[in-house]
Amino acid sequence: MTSHARTTPEPSALLELLKPVTWFPPIWAFTCGAVSTGVPLRDHWRPVITGALVAGPLVCGASQAVNDWYDRHVDAINEPQRPIPSGRVPGRWGFYMAVAWSLLSAAVASTLGTRALLATIVGLIMAWIYSMPPLRLKENGWWGNLAVGISYEGLAWITGTAVVLNALAPARPTIILAVLYSVAAHGIMTLNDFKAIEGDIQCGVRSLPVQLGAQRAAWVSCGVMLVPQLVVAGLLSMWGKPMASIGILGIMVVQLFIMRWFLAKPVERALYMSAFGVPIEVAGMMLSAFAVRGIA
Repeated sequence: MTSHARTTPEPSALLELLKPVTWFPPIWAFTCGAVSTGVPLRDHWRPVITGALVAGPLVCGASQAVNDWYDRHVDAINEPQRPIPSGRVPGRWGFYMAVAWSLLSAAVASTLGTRALLATIVGLIMAWIYSMPPLRLKENGWWGNLAVGISYEGLAWITGTAVVLNALAPARPTIILAVLYSVAAHGIMTLNDFKAIEGDIQCGVRSLPVQLGAQRAAWVSCGVMLVPQLVVAGLLSMWGKPMASIGILGIMVVQLFIMRWFLAKPVERALYMSAFGVPIEVAGMMLSAFAVRGIA
């Protein structure tokens, strides 16, 4: 019996293309931004829910589809079971999905006001230039991880404030927090690169583990995560929020123990560091957001 290649994608594979597991970070950052305004969210529950939908399933989902399309050759080496290299999303369906989901993201964001729409468009542009030649920022771990950090954390945070405040400008502390946690996300993104070292080398992707070696990249990842949090702790103390500052320092102490374990075998333990160390850090994001409510 002759087997025939698929000409249409599996519905479950299209959902997998959007990687629902990655939606949490931007949704969380968006929520942190909304909380940091100090405005009761119960008075804005509809735009907040819509904004979370835009930040996670739509914009983040679109970015994952774009990345899978332009990374299909790398995935064929590192993760051949992914929807495109496995043939479950055949032909150019991956590209069509990325375009359609990007347009849908902008359309839904347009219902949230001009600021939210502009932030969404910037996020979508960064998602495309992160993966698409000739810019393809992901080919250099320094620029690519920064772009993702800004999109997933900073822009999502600012969008959360924009949705709640509408025409009002967000307070300076919440903008500063958005920037600092964007930088910290650079270190988080580096953790994802350890699993793809072999394929990245073969395909010319200069992730930080490729450029620096696994051990040095692990130290950089940990340092980039810790330094912004230390700055956040110092600022919260200056802003008259000593308990929140102590809370951030406590979070960092826990992270240091996990990081010490991670640094002993970074390639083997990067996934576990991401699973156990990162949730502790994002808890600090929400703690910081609640702390600046009074300031805002």
